Amino acid sequence: MGGFQFLPDAAAAAPGEGTGRVDLYVSTRGNDRWSGRRADPGEGDGPFASVARAREAVRALLKAQRTPEPVRVVLRGGTYYPDATLEFGPEDSGTGGNPVTYAAAPGEEVVLSGGHRLNGGRWDEANGRKVWTVDIPEVREGTWRFRQLFVNGGRRPRTRLPKHGEYRIESLPGYTGDFLRSPTKHFVYAPGHIVPSWRNLRDVEVVGITRWLDNRLPVESVNGGTRTVTFDRPSLFALVSSAPWGDGTATPSVYWVENVYEALDTAGQWYLDRAQGRLHYLPQPGEDMATAEIIAPRLLRVVQVAGRPEAPAHDIRFEGITFSHTEWQPPADYASSLQAGIEVPGALLFDWAERCAVTGGRIEHTGNYGIEVGVGCSDIEISHNQITDLGAGGIRIGHFFSWETDGSGQMTERGRQRKAAMPQGPHSQRITVADNVIAHCGRFTPEAAGVFVGDNANNQIIHNHVHDLFQCGISVGSVQDFGPGQARSNIIEHNHVHDTGQGMLSDVAGIYTCSTPATRIRYNRVHDVSRRDYGGWGIYPDEGSHDLLIQNNLVHRCQDGALFAHHNRNITAENNIFAFNGTAQIERYGTGGFELNCRRNIIYYQEGLAVGSSGIGNSGTGVCVFDRNIYWNTSGAPVLFGSKSFAGWQALGQDGHSLIADPLFMDPKQGDFKLRPESPAPQTGFEPWDTSAVGPRPLSIVRKAGAE
Repeated sequence: MGGFQFLPDAAAAAPGEGTGRVDLYVSTRGNDRWSGRRADPGEGDGPFASVARAREAVRALLKAQRTPEPVRVVLRGGTYYPDATLEFGPEDSGTGGNPVTYAAAPGEEVVLSGGHRLNGGRWDEANGRKVWTVDIPEVREGTWRFRQLFVNGGRRPRTRLPKHGEYRIESLPGYTGDFLRSPTKHFVYAPGHIVPSWRNLRDVEVVGITRWLDNRLPVESVNGGTRTVTFDRPSLFALVSSAPWGDGTATPSVYWVENVYEALDTAGQWYLDRAQGRLHYLPQPGEDMATAEIIAPRLLRVVQVAGRPEAPAHDIRFEGITFSHTEWQPPADYASSLQAGIEVPGALLFDWAERCAVTGGRIEHTGNYGIEVGVGCSDIEISHNQITDLGAGGIRIGHFFSWETDGSGQMTERGRQRKAAMPQGPHSQRITVADNVIAHCGRFTPEAAGVFVGDNANNQIIHNHVHDLFQCGISVGSVQDFGPGQARSNIIEHNHVHDTGQGMLSDVAGIYTCSTPATRIRYNRVHDVSRRDYGGWGIYPDEGSHDLLIQNNLVHRCQDGALFAHHNRNITAENNIFAFNGTAQIERYGTGGFELNCRRNIIYYQEGLAVGSSGIGNSGTGVCVFDRNIYWNTSGAPVLFGSKSFAGWQALGQDGHSLIADPLFMDPKQGDFKLRPESPAPQTGFEPWDTSAVGPRPLSIVRKAGAE
């Protein structure tokens, strides 16, 4: 486990009794004037009431200690609503053998909420319907704005038009045909799709989809005569739908509209009237609003662990705690992100931090990423967490350098501003993301990834279950060229990644890389990746990926293909199973060439091609090498390599020792890809592995492996 230690459960020893450990307690029934040394309120003493007060007590203890001792702050069950982000710095640090730990009491549910519970509502009427209304003075005064709402533990959506599906832009006046450099500031809508008389028109947001990203565009004005809507900022790229290659033609893309008062007619939806400072909520059937828990987020972050270059924060752990209810307000010039929502911050932040951990807890109900590891960090452990229901992605690690440029390759003014706004410092490394469930991402920012690693080295993304999101499940690397970069020696192994893309965005994958030398992608199971216009792949080494090993992966039921190698060097794909993918099991393309070695793989399919036609002419054995593979088309049709037969493919010098044969899986249609004893696959050198050993492991197994 890369040198990380999993500490014993809090119940392993009686707190404060002969353990050489100092225990402090926090409780919703506590008092910040008490000592914090007792777990329950007693006669004039007991636990603290707030984590902030416990942190101050820990600081005093650490300062007074002559010999370092572990300090454990035990949070009793309940929901805590801190008024501000809980900030931890160098003065809150433990030591390597004696960390400072903030932990939920064994068997008790502890929530640190960045939100505020809304009470004092009343029944009212909106659009002829009975709605629950809460007056919020801070909203009316302009000091509070939220775009997420949670009722009885569930996310509730803002009003949306259309109710189902999407609108199509009618036309894009001024579009030059340059997707990258013709951002959309206004468009023409079809009759009735946008109405100039809507209440609080400038609080209405249009969400426009283009290729791999979404754009959030607040409305500035609407001209009903010309049916033109104008936004207060341009989109990042032009709002067009098109394939990535071809004749360059493009059609106007799709969009939907959020936060329309007149659309409040669907159970479970809500509208925030900022001018009047009122929340209107249309309850779901059976909801008792007199007792309902309504939480609106207030904080961007719940916890921040941030040191300084000369004094990092270190040895601070969070165990078994739930972090919830955060909000993110995009900057005034922000419509979208170049990649994976990288500019969206995390509900938990680590900057200039070492040997810290978030384990065994939950991060849920956020408007942003779950956890952000920024600059100057090393040896951070994020393990055994449930990270779900996220406005953006699950975990975001490190630097991102693909800044916006103009036609000459020079950085634009907006690009310079964005770069200046990003934290500057050493690239974080040796971050372990292990045994987490990361799911239901992109609920506000669909373009975000389940796990994003920027230009960062020596990280482990292992044994996670990543599913139900609209972009890539795991994305590593951010520099799309072969020049020097730092996203090297990353390990992506034993992850179960599925149901990504889901038809929302294009150019998506289960696992994505760019410029990631000496990286391993092994023992993963990836399936059910689907896209909008193009690009639904299982494993996708994109531009600049090089010296990359893709081995012992099971990739199946992806809309376009199992493997798409795009403008790569020295990519090795060996001993994988690529099955039941759509357009082609393996596709290759490269504006500057590609180098791909495919050997000892099983390619098993029912439709499409074995190897795609893109770049098929650039197939000399000095560029691409295919050999000792086994191919089978279950439909009975010939196995095709572009338009070439197997013999024609072999005439190019490929697959001289490969077979066209049924590999004899046990029950592939039901997902069982074990080989029968009589399988011919071993004749090619294929070596079976346990395809089920993916996803989170029980903590007991991890501890045993660590001890060994």
